[in-house]
Amino acid sequence: MQPTHRPLAWGIIGCGKVTELKSGPAFNKVAGSRLVAVMRRNAALAQSYAERHGVPRWYDDADALINDPEVNAVYIATPPDSHHLYALKVAAAGKVCCVEKPMAPSHRECREMTAAFEAAGLPLFVSYYRRSLPRFAQVKQWLDGGEIGAVRHVHWSFARAPNAFDTAQTANWRTDPAVAAGGYFEDLASHGLDLMLHLLGDITLAQGIRTNQQGLYAAADAVTGTWQFASGATGSGYWNFGAAQALDAVTIHGSQGEIHFSVFGEQPVVLRNAQGTQSHEIAHAENIQFFHIENMQKHMDGLVTHPSTSHTAQRTTWVMEQISRPPF
Repeated sequence: MQPTHRPLAWGIIGCGKVTELKSGPAFNKVAGSRLVAVMRRNAALAQSYAERHGVPRWYDDADALINDPEVNAVYIATPPDSHHLYALKVAAAGKVCCVEKPMAPSHRECREMTAAFEAAGLPLFVSYYRRSLPRFAQVKQWLDGGEIGAVRHVHWSFARAPNAFDTAQTANWRTDPAVAAGGYFEDLASHGLDLMLHLLGDITLAQGIRTNQQGLYAAADAVTGTWQFASGATGSGYWNFGAAQALDAVTIHGSQGEIHFSVFGEQPVVLRNAQGTQSHEIAHAENIQFFHIENMQKHMDGLVTHPSTSHTAQRTTWVMEQISRPPF
């Protein structure tokens, strides 16, 4: 695809909570980008969002937004079960697209989405925005510079207590397998697994076990996985959504040192090797998707290759399927 050197005029399908601070405002902060329309099935909420964020137009119909002639790029921020449907419509309309993570509930749907945008000659980005965050650029710099030698193993432990929605057994799409097949694992672990693919290369083998320990909702609430990278390094993970205390800790073990960080928090990224210990505090941007959105505009201008595309994201979905979807 040739660079367009044109501003991206974005429309958002599903202007819910994730777009209030994490992403929505950044579309107007990035040079060459602007947010011109939003859509939500609840017309009053769509209108409220547009008025609060200074967006010129709002819709309660996704097709109307997709076919708006002033919109040349569409951000799909709906729950995962509708990503495939809307993405194919955006491809048919001949517009750039960014879809929230996970890309789709199944690897098959991901492949179909990728094929549609390839046929249209258009990019499909996915909001695995941690690939664009400065804190993880520092980790990648250490790895690429050989600061811990050859990578031997990576382990991620993630745990948290059930939230108020869980204990009240309130309807929640994140724990409804019909909407998000992997539950909280699909919603949250996808971020870290995608990051590991970015930092450490392709995963060629993955497996796991899943179970429901609390009985608060239909989706699994405890998952354990193991995997192997193309390099030969191994990985393991533990995700539990009914634990007593919160935990988010990654350690990358190398032949000459180790790196420590959290996937979601802002704790320092730490390098330990024979030369000593380095620790860097690297805060997130106010709008955490800013660098991801900036990289989409730079990609369209031919200045960078965006790190999170449909090709990288569909691999993440494949890994999650291998870990979390065998029978209980």
